[in-house]
Amino acid sequence: MHRNSALSNGTTGLGDTPPDDHLSTASAETASRRSAVDEEQAFLDLATARRDELADHLRVELSSEALDALEQARQRMLRQQYDELRRAEEGLVFGRLDGVDGTVRHVGRVGLRNDGERGEPLLVDWRAPAARPFYTATAVDPQGQARRRHIRTTGSTVVGVDDEPLDGTTAADLVGEGALLAALDQRRTGRMSTAISTLQREQDDIIRAEATGPLVVQGGPGTGKTVVALHRVAYLLFTHRKMADQAVLVLGPSPRFLTYIAQVLPALGETAVVSATCDTLLTDIPVGRDESRLLAEVKGRALWQPALEGYVASLFPRPRELRLRWEGEFYVIPAATVAQALTSAVQGRPYHRARAVFAEQLHHLLADVVAEQREALMNEMEEGFEDILARVDRSMEADHSPRTSTGSAVDGLLSEDEVEQLRCRIAEDATIARFVEAWWPTLDAQAVLGDLLTDRALLARFAPDLSPEEIAAVAAEPAPWASSDIPLLDSLLDLLGEAGEPQPQGEFVADRARRQRGWVYGHVVVDEAQELSEMQWQMVLRRCPSRSITAVGDIDQAEAAHRHTTWAQAVRAAFGDRWTAAELTICYRTPREVMDLTGPVLKRAGSHNTPPRAVRSAGIAPWEISVTPADLADTATEAVRRLQRRWHGGTVGVIAPTDHIATLRGVLSDVPVLTATQSKGLEWDATLLVDPQGIAAEPRGWNGLYVALTRCTQELGRLTVTQHHAPQ
Repeated sequence: MHRNSALSNGTTGLGDTPPDDHLSTASAETASRRSAVDEEQAFLDLATARRDELADHLRVELSSEALDALEQARQRMLRQQYDELRRAEEGLVFGRLDGVDGTVRHVGRVGLRNDGERGEPLLVDWRAPAARPFYTATAVDPQGQARRRHIRTTGSTVVGVDDEPLDGTTAADLVGEGALLAALDQRRTGRMSTAISTLQREQDDIIRAEATGPLVVQGGPGTGKTVVALHRVAYLLFTHRKMADQAVLVLGPSPRFLTYIAQVLPALGETAVVSATCDTLLTDIPVGRDESRLLAEVKGRALWQPALEGYVASLFPRPRELRLRWEGEFYVIPAATVAQALTSAVQGRPYHRARAVFAEQLHHLLADVVAEQREALMNEMEEGFEDILARVDRSMEADHSPRTSTGSAVDGLLSEDEVEQLRCRIAEDATIARFVEAWWPTLDAQAVLGDLLTDRALLARFAPDLSPEEIAAVAAEPAPWASSDIPLLDSLLDLLGEAGEPQPQGEFVADRARRQRGWVYGHVVVDEAQELSEMQWQMVLRRCPSRSITAVGDIDQAEAAHRHTTWAQAVRAAFGDRWTAAELTICYRTPREVMDLTGPVLKRAGSHNTPPRAVRSAGIAPWEISVTPADLADTATEAVRRLQRRWHGGTVGVIAPTDHIATLRGVLSDVPVLTATQSKGLEWDATLLVDPQGIAAEPRGWNGLYVALTRCTQELGRLTVTQHHAPQ
């Protein structure tokens, strides 16, 4: 932080020169702009040098060998700091706050401390509380700031600045409007980038919200909900350091989507993150087939959780008298003792953990029974031996023979050490292990679920809310697992617990979390959360029982088989009424020309929400071409080539009904050709929407059409196929 003797007023390059002469005014503006750029270039050079100095120091520290666990933990922390500095090359400095008291703070991707100073940092981390006015200060609420400056850089060069006075002399609808619109007008690259320099106030409010319970964020197309969710992860990991020890789970709708966002969090310096879809959370159980929407809806219902709990409970052994063979002899453990041990072992434990506890108790019980019977036998032998000794003594007295010692007393009791040795031998005995396995068998979750889903009688018993028709449909499914089976398997794995030893640990927390199905995360982010079924929400809760969850999505874009149309319906089974709602109301990405088309579509989709307000115009009206089915492939190819030439250096995407996908992919191998569902969360400079009416005719098709219309940032073209049946 430093102090300026004066602040320039107005937007970038606009000073106090009287408008006497247009040329002199333009010259003054140019000089003022050049001066501002030079000033920020000098600071960027200073910050870059300091970053390099700190990185070099860390590199030296990391070159030493870690000799113990404490030093290894320290080196992991230093490695994270080094990686964060190394990644902070592009956009190291992107903002500046000029306080009304003359203080100046620069805001950047990472925080940098001054050399040898304990006071204000040289560069404030965007996640720090001191940086918040950069995103939230307005002319109405300046928060002690006189001006906000957005600094645009390319590599290590400052290419422009945009100033916003916060003293009420100007009124802007957006924070850093010039920088924001410039970013939005850039060509798409096929990968999401960070947005720390252009976050808006309503976005920042959500990013910095408390993480003590479920936060559900409604955001229409182009509102930046995914950007908000990912930057919230970075903020939470920065603010709550212990959260990094548990890692954060980010759930997305598809592998393509996860690839699209893959660079955002590493670019923000965060690596304690695991990314997955609900289908890939069980890393060793793949989805092997598609399924009907009817069955996806049936198997997504919350009723399966109590059904599975009841079914697993029925698989526990029932108490009875146990007769075990040990070293050639049979020993009996009474039914009452077995019942007591079962109750103690089961209490709240998963099936296999309870089995392990009971087996350990059984080893103790058997050791005690063996010791008791051995004691009784020794007592009987001792009584007989004493009779013999008495007769010998009497005979010796009669013969006047000298008395001899008969050795130490034999009482038949085993010492504690001897009983423990006996228990260890029992625990290692293969015959006893086989007995336990036969009476309380190890179970495989996939086999257990297969048994349940293919048995109509079991389904009727444990899932009585299913209709006979639904039971018949479930029982008739083929063998490979479908998407809706994964949450059921996850529930069963949780109810059964681990049967063997845990998997090896990794060096980094994300590696350890990824390998352990039962890992408990510090926070979970769910993108496109409107698509989750009630059983998929159970998967989320299982991984974050603290309910520190951020769910973002657009209920109007819901295309999944479930029947909910509001967030209250969507999350009731998981959260009840204990969740906080937030909303993003401004559409930054999708042009106004495109958003104007969505009103009738939303109405047909049954939406009761107000669509987001578009704040930018692309200046390109959406266009439409009618085409016959026979000419569709050729016309689509020609249209894509025109768009590629027009948006050279950017991206073009094609969205079509499922029936057209194979044909279009055959002629358009160099662009993504996706269904509306597959395109969710993605964006391109230009979108070619093929057969909109065909998309609308699909299940929940109007919701899908809403998704498809809003994927472009600049231009939308539509190919309307003639001779189409009108959707119902």
